[in-house]
Amino acid sequence: MTAYPRDQRDALVVGEPEKFLLPPPADLRYQWVCCRLAAIEPEEMRELVLDAWRMCVPKKVWTEYARTHPDLSGR
Repeated sequence: MTAYPRDQRDALVVGEPEKFLLPPPADLRYQWVCCRLAAIEPEEMRELVLDAWRMCVPKKVWTEYARTHPDLSGR
């Protein structure tokens, strides 16, 4: 599972059901989505992990990380 905005989860799952699925009903209250690891490429996994981490850390932590990692421009 990875963090994902609740309001975008359904669209993600419907758009790519071979890759993503909703978490069990008890976990729907969290900002999680499940991912079939065999169905995604390493770069996509990196993006998912970074996006999930960004949702959890203080803004100043993300800002500093993004500043020191120019490949993240546009996030």
